[in-house]
Amino acid sequence: MRSPSSATRSASAPSGVEFEGAVAIETMSKRPAPYLRRSPSPLYERLLSLYKQMHELGERDAGRPAERTYAGLNCLPQADHIRALVLRTGARTLLDYGSGKGRQYEQREIRGCDGNTYPNLQTFWGVDSITCYDPAYVQFSTLPQGTFDGVISTDVLEHCPEEDLPWIIDEIFSLARVFVYANVACYPAGKRLATGENAHCTLRSPEWWTGLVEDVASRRPGVRYRFHFELREKLPSRGLGARILDLVRKPRMVERIVVLET
Repeated sequence: MRSPSSATRSASAPSGVEFEGAVAIETMSKRPAPYLRRSPSPLYERLLSLYKQMHELGERDAGRPAERTYAGLNCLPQADHIRALVLRTGARTLLDYGSGKGRQYEQREIRGCDGNTYPNLQTFWGVDSITCYDPAYVQFSTLPQGTFDGVISTDVLEHCPEEDLPWIIDEIFSLARVFVYANVACYPAGKRLATGENAHCTLRSPEWWTGLVEDVASRRPGVRYRFHFELREKLPSRGLGARILDLVRKPRMVERIVVLET
């Protein structure tokens, strides 16, 4: 005896369900293919165009000229952490993924936590070479061939669309032989794009970032990594007077870093 579900298709059958013989076959719509380097998301391409324009013309609304726009200097606060990885692993070649204009590698006095001063970052890190890559800056827009001992990416990933992060982080790991270092802001940026959008387009918790990084890293077991997820949290007010002041002044913030490393 046939069950009701094995009857031929009736007018009341839901759309998207076809019956073949005695078997109901649901025709599933195809899931969109994941975004890749060769086929990034429309948002990635739109943001890339915006960043190219900012590199060329500067941030006019903020009165910041082109040479000071995304110059790469956000790398400097991470210099000690990167040096520690270089010393620990013996890395000799580095790739700066999302380097901006690369001005962080110009001659400038670098004072390390060891108390010594160095004439530039390359000397401070003690590496043979540093290669810059930034898709929005013409001079460094070609993705380099080959691999590097270490790949660093500072103040970059939160500027990338969430849907593109799997392939971007996988690409970063694929270019590294020994280690990956990155810091990620988990709070809104202080600047906005020309469209009015906040520059940090992916705002996620350290736990969310940890899951994504660990998933990618599991496919690259020979590469060690260190990620800093940076949070800004409101400092609790003490006393009635302080709470009243907080109603009229900018809240006091404290920075906290969650570290993920192997």
